[in-house]
Amino acid sequence: MLIMGFKILSSKDYSVKLKATIHSSGKLGFTEATARKLCLSTTSAVKFAQDTENEDILYLINLSEGDSDSFPVSKAGKYFYVNAKGLFDALQIDYINNVVMFDMIDISESNMEIYKLNKREKKRVKGEE
Repeated sequence: MLIMGFKILSSKDYSVKLKATIHSSGKLGFTEATARKLCLSTTSAVKFAQDTENEDILYLINLSEGDSDSFPVSKAGKYFYVNAKGLFDALQIDYINNVVMFDMIDISESNMEIYKLNKREKKRVKGEE
């Protein structure tokens, strides 16, 4: 909504906290709210990208359908995930000893739905998925 040259920023646009977690299996799981916001389905896919100046910064590109460079989205019950174990291993992300979570920040440009993955880690407690 535009008022007197101001654009009102609606709380509805910022109420969903987008999050994903790497499970000890190497699968990247999405919260139910994140899956809804990203419109994930078993026909969708994601791509990952690295920042060229800082390789620790990752991006997730949400796709309505996959291609040869993408990771397909899978579903188990109400739970959506991406099997990116090989990628996380190559990036030397220690998801076995640590709980690795990402806060997803929407930085979409033109026709691409892109999320910056802000990583948080904590030591995994024995028995914790």
